[in-house]
Amino acid sequence: MKRIIIIASALVLSVSAFAQYTFTTVAQTQATPVKNQANTGTCWCFATTSFIEAELLRTGKGEFDLSEMFTVRHNYDLRLEDNYLRQGKGNLWPGSIAHMAIKVMDRYGIVPEEAYHGINYGFDHHDHGELSKYLGSIAGVSVELKKRSPEYYKLMDALFDIYLGPLPQKFTYNGKEYTPMSFKESLGLNMDDYIEITSFTHHPFYQRVPLEIPDNWNHETLYNLPLDEFMAVIDNALSNGYPVAWDGDCSEESYVFAKELCIIPENQQLSRKEILECDTIIKEMPVSQELRQQWFEDFTTTDDHLEHITGIVKDQNGTKYYRTKNSWGTERNGTGYHNMSESFVRAKTISILVHKDAIPKDIRKKSGIK
Repeated sequence: MKRIIIIASALVLSVSAFAQYTFTTVAQTQATPVKNQANTGTCWCFATTSFIEAELLRTGKGEFDLSEMFTVRHNYDLRLEDNYLRQGKGNLWPGSIAHMAIKVMDRYGIVPEEAYHGINYGFDHHDHGELSKYLGSIAGVSVELKKRSPEYYKLMDALFDIYLGPLPQKFTYNGKEYTPMSFKESLGLNMDDYIEITSFTHHPFYQRVPLEIPDNWNHETLYNLPLDEFMAVIDNALSNGYPVAWDGDCSEESYVFAKELCIIPENQQLSRKEILECDTIIKEMPVSQELRQQWFEDFTTTDDHLEHITGIVKDQNGTKYYRTKNSWGTERNGTGYHNMSESFVRAKTISILVHKDAIPKDIRKKSGIK
């Protein structure tokens, strides 16, 4: 069945589902349909895969439904290796950030969803609760024994095969046979073109710096920009047709997905329920580099979730918002999209992933991005 390409921000542009907010489009990019990560901590892969699918639309390759679980499985292998070499002190939780999906795709390839849906346990949705517990147990035994025997590797492979299904070595797509690597190559994407950026003052700007969050378990460095230039990258990307993968904080009371709204209220005491029930536009506070840093260092801002920013909208007062595609499905989540205010993005973004050509030339030059 032919899938419908969603033009991002076309769903709730002129009239919001909530009467007090009326949004109009400023910029929009193409995106594939909303998916559901369900009971897994794999938002990082869903967001980045959605980003890559959008890149394929942008570059004229067409619409693809790519497998998240192919990437997730290989990522599990890499983090198990890291955990063992760290003597059991690595991060075995499912979370990661965007560059890890890019690195896995570059190293192991890509497959379409139809070749590897990653559900082999009788469910109609993803659920890694039981898988994660068994994974942790087997990993713990190898650390305790101080060795990884041939049987350890067989156990891990069997575990993933049981829950996710055996990995495809070859598959047929649109009448042509591929391997994961040959399929990746057929898509024509250069994974080195994708740049991860952050904005924090405890490291120098215009350099690659460490990002001290648990999900950056492979200790990748990111480009560090002043906040205004960081936001300029997002705006430049979306205004020129490039998607943005977003990593940030969804734990705030002001992240009200049921209202398709994420804001930084001037009244910080407002509860999620009060925001949901409010029938007027809520006044927000400005967010400076200093406030952003303060909230990161006192753990008010945490690394919770990744999503895919697809466009820019404005409300009737002229306030800017970023139209954002989530991976929680649509059955209980309306369109599957929401609107993050400019203040929210300034405050609560941990990092972004963009194509290097989406970065303004002067910022690329200052950062040494070629």
